[in-house]
Amino acid sequence: MHITQIKETCLYVSDLERTHAFYAELLGFPLLSIVVGRHVFFQAGSSVLLCFLPEATKADLVLPPHYAHGHQHLAFEVLPPEYEITKQDLVAKGINIIHEHEWPNGFHSCYFLDPDQHVLEIVQTGMWRD
Repeated sequence: MHITQIKETCLYVSDLERTHAFYAELLGFPLLSIVVGRHVFFQAGSSVLLCFLPEATKADLVLPPHYAHGHQHLAFEVLPPEYEITKQDLVAKGINIIHEHEWPNGFHSCYFLDPDQHVLEIVQTGMWRD
């Protein structure tokens, strides 16, 4: 088996319009799909961010049922020279940075919340390489 990447990542949200406004308008993720009452999908670099209403996917009869509750975590990657610019852009858009961290390998990351209180992080490219 040779897996090349995680292609899709999923968050479960409570309001599709609010989620669309946050990820498309504030973070600038291109919209891929909206199905009213079910989901909104975004392009996130080479990956896809799936945002589902859990009550809809829990009852799905076509695909395996799936859902989650609670605060989930995702990290988005930026090139090291873009890190400070990205952080400043978040703040300029009214997004509160709740934590900044310097990792032992010298890389930095910052955390913020989406409208459902999911913990999002901006990390620098190369952080997970030796």
